[in-house]
Amino acid sequence: MNANPILLQKKYSRVIEKFAQKAGISLDDALGFFYHSIVYQLVREGVSDMHCMSDAYLAEELYMEYTKK
Repeated sequence: MNANPILLQKKYSRVIEKFAQKAGISLDDALGFFYHSIVYQLVREGVSDMHCMSDAYLAEELYMEYTKK
């Protein structure tokens, strides 16, 4: 299932903001990391309906990916 592109963009911005706060990094750094992350790829491709997950869940997944690198 594919989500509306406009709604996805809004979701991305909320997730990036939560991730930046959790990781203690700037929004620019969070944005750069997000668009090169596995989480972004999965959401964009609609894998396992990742776009339906909460913003907090996706931010946590990003944070876990971030701390592993």
